[in-house]
Amino acid sequence: MVAQNPLFSGGHVMRKFSATVINDVWPETLFFTAVAVAVAVVTETKTHNLAISNSLLTVLGTVLGLVISFRTSSAYERYQEGRKMWTNIQIASRNVAQIIWVHIPFERTDKEKNTMTTVQSVIEKKSMINLVQAFSVSVKHFLRGETGVYYEDLYPLICFLPRYANSVGPKTEADMLPLWAASEEAEYPLHKAQPPPPSRGATAPPSLNEDFKSETSSNWVRTLVGRGKPSRSNSVDPEKALADIQSHRPLKPAKNPPEASFFDYFPFLRIFAVLTKCCRRKNKRRLRDSLGRKIKPSFTESNVPLEVTIYLNNYLAYCLKNGWLQPALATGLMNNIATLQDTLSNLDRIGNTPLPFAYQAHLRMSLWLYLLFLPFQVVSALHWLTIPGTAFASFLLLGFLEIGQEIENPFNYDLNDLDLDSFCLAIQRELHEITAHTTPDPSTFVFTSWNQPFAPADRRSAEEIVTMAAGGYTHPDHGDAEPGMATIRRTLLKSWRDVDHITRQM
Repeated sequence: MVAQNPLFSGGHVMRKFSATVINDVWPETLFFTAVAVAVAVVTETKTHNLAISNSLLTVLGTVLGLVISFRTSSAYERYQEGRKMWTNIQIASRNVAQIIWVHIPFERTDKEKNTMTTVQSVIEKKSMINLVQAFSVSVKHFLRGETGVYYEDLYPLICFLPRYANSVGPKTEADMLPLWAASEEAEYPLHKAQPPPPSRGATAPPSLNEDFKSETSSNWVRTLVGRGKPSRSNSVDPEKALADIQSHRPLKPAKNPPEASFFDYFPFLRIFAVLTKCCRRKNKRRLRDSLGRKIKPSFTESNVPLEVTIYLNNYLAYCLKNGWLQPALATGLMNNIATLQDTLSNLDRIGNTPLPFAYQAHLRMSLWLYLLFLPFQVVSALHWLTIPGTAFASFLLLGFLEIGQEIENPFNYDLNDLDLDSFCLAIQRELHEITAHTTPDPSTFVFTSWNQPFAPADRRSAEEIVTMAAGGYTHPDHGDAEPGMATIRRTLLKSWRDVDHITRQM
């Protein structure tokens, strides 16, 4: 779910206010309140009695309440399912990385008797684990409607993948592979870009083509000094943990939410936005429309996550062909890659399957009619209290309706959406922790003085037990037993009795 509750987290008050649905329902609430004011004034001043029978109030209110409750519940189920899918990505990513890092040997020879050194093996396996990280990052951009591969947190992870079907000869657009062809732009043609240099230090970047040198200068500043703008609350910049790779075009930021304006925090002043329309930038991404409703990004297809899983499957086939994986481990690796693909399809289903328009339109029209006739039905009983009563009922019912509409696609930049960036960073930390494991021989750390395997019954170290067993000594509490497994089994039984007794006393 969200990384923190916007209501109780730090930050200014107006940002917390923006996390509510007040901005979404205030125009309708204001309209129905105005209707209530008109009805109350006309009726209470004896100009004309606008009261009508309230016989349908209870029946229609109950039906609308049940329908709105179902609408909100179904949207929250999608919200929870989206969170579960990201948990599946996290689990499958860990499993794939552990199988690649631990179970594929570091010193190996392929079918052609070519020996791969340990350094080459580590580079190869770490590169494939970087692809596992790239999968979650590409899914994040896919769910947010951000297509392509040229992002500061994605491009460094996959830039080494082949770009053309033919590795020799001239490079043309006809030979470009789908992963790169989908991100191609006429302004920055890939087939005219210079390849990056073999290596470079932390000095100034090498010269680029004159066609795009000026456009990429700002990108180089972000790449070498620090990508993007760090948060005000801290100086953490996750993109600094990625590689510095030269790109032939400017890279888009890893996180690019629409900017909030003054009117997003003060929705009742939005009527004056029309006067300042000519002063605003036309290419600026807006967070809300003129009535204060959130602008949802367009959902587009992306083949980047699919291409990443294809390369992972290709690596699995490569390892199987050379006999570097046992069948059971190969099956586990294949199943986890399939889990990543299944999760991608499920996330696509959640984000790309809105509630049918007929259902949304009928529900909203029914609610509008109910709220429109509500003042006429309660004015005879509430009198002037009809005005605040109608305002409260409008805000309550319309708020629940908007909440359901907002959380049914929880993958955008809203404060109530899932924190996809934090999920990707958690996967990144876990994958780096896996590759930090040195896969040591257990004999180098098991039989040491730091290990007391049979505590609490036997608090001797593993080193002492092995030494005494080799010399024919027995445990002082089990002197009648023969040294070896008989003593160990009796010690294990005593450990069980001690643990059972100690833990039940707590």
